[in-house]
Amino acid sequence: MSGDIDHSAEPGTGIDELLAGHPTLAAYLAGRRPAPDPATLPFRMVVESVSPAGAGLHSIAGTVLSGAVAAGDEVVLAPSGQRCRVTGVVVDGGLAGAGTHAEARAGASATLEFGEELDIAAGFVVGSSSSPPQVARMIQATIAWLHDEPLLRGRSYALAPGAGAVTATVAPVRYKLSPDSLAHVAATKLERGEVGVCDLELSAPIAVDAFSENRHTGTFTLVDRITGETVGAGLIEFVLRRSANIRWQVLSVDRTARAAAMGQTPGVLWFTGLSGSGKSTVANRVEADLHRRGHHTYLLDGDNVRHGLNRDLGFTDADRVENIRRVAEVSKLMVDAGLIVLVSFISPFASERRMARALFEPGQFFEVFVDTPLAVAEQRDPKGLYAKARRGELVNFTGIDSPYERPQRPELHLEMVSLSPERAAADVIGLLEAGGLVPAR
Repeated sequence: MSGDIDHSAEPGTGIDELLAGHPTLAAYLAGRRPAPDPATLPFRMVVESVSPAGAGLHSIAGTVLSGAVAAGDEVVLAPSGQRCRVTGVVVDGGLAGAGTHAEARAGASATLEFGEELDIAAGFVVGSSSSPPQVARMIQATIAWLHDEPLLRGRSYALAPGAGAVTATVAPVRYKLSPDSLAHVAATKLERGEVGVCDLELSAPIAVDAFSENRHTGTFTLVDRITGETVGAGLIEFVLRRSANIRWQVLSVDRTARAAAMGQTPGVLWFTGLSGSGKSTVANRVEADLHRRGHHTYLLDGDNVRHGLNRDLGFTDADRVENIRRVAEVSKLMVDAGLIVLVSFISPFASERRMARALFEPGQFFEVFVDTPLAVAEQRDPKGLYAKARRGELVNFTGIDSPYERPQRPELHLEMVSLSPERAAADVIGLLEAGGLVPAR
């Protein structure tokens, strides 16, 4: 699929500029309802700044995206849901009028004044109380992918605009659009220049409208959380409600109580490295040592987990992402149970290792890079996998025809050419002692 799109655009770049020249999306949008005049739509304003005005007054500043707002109007602050009344409006630095005649219309930069304390922050949306924006934790969206690295299920990106640091996790890709007919084509990922429909899970609620209702609050961009590079642009189709009735159940026994009963501090050791690097050997020795010391542990090994929980997954990039997502969530549950968890997975992609780390509190996650050069791993080849990959009998094999992204700042770097498994295991125990998970001897 073609699409010469500038994928280096800064966050906040307009959706029209990002998608200009994309023939597939242009054809797709041509079949959608024409964009109405913003002046005829319900009032929407994205908050750019909030400031106390003194004497119990508060004010917010931003650009009116659609509709109009006047002094005396009741508005809703989303996603907090607070309803309040506008007491004054300032447009472009000058009063727009007096009393109920003060008004800011679509396109104007405005400051709204309120006579009460506001539950609001930059990135919130102010909307008409009679037609408020929706509050979403999960959306279905049409996405134009703008980056060389594919969009895959389970990967997370920063979402803009959004209130605070909102991340969007792909779950799942539903289909992509054929470049010729716009027919729905089954897909598990989107490559650069492709357009598809995906579900996105959001880390925090945001205020949105469907694109068909208001294109100004129905569009977004996806941004790489590390580089700040814009990687995708999307149109919100609708808010998904299936998680609306799911609430976090508060339990009497929490992680602190479970850990206290076990007499230890829980955490996760994440061993990453090429196949044959020695991950499982080192992890097994570490667990045996911890067991001898009386600690409660569990070792999640990549091969073992694929016999059960992940037996339905292959070795494509999309399956590898899902493989790590599942084991990361299981690890989190085990840490919540009070265990010291050892994870021995190749986990070749840096983005998935970052995702796993983000699930844990500071001081709970220790990345251990078991660094064995490819040539040495091939010489060992205990399972004969490298030989099969070289012969073309295995595809998507890490280090041969699928990449391994080396950790840049692991908590521990084990150079296995010069280290014995015993010495490496001792270094890992030292890491846990320094981190306070196990007492020093």
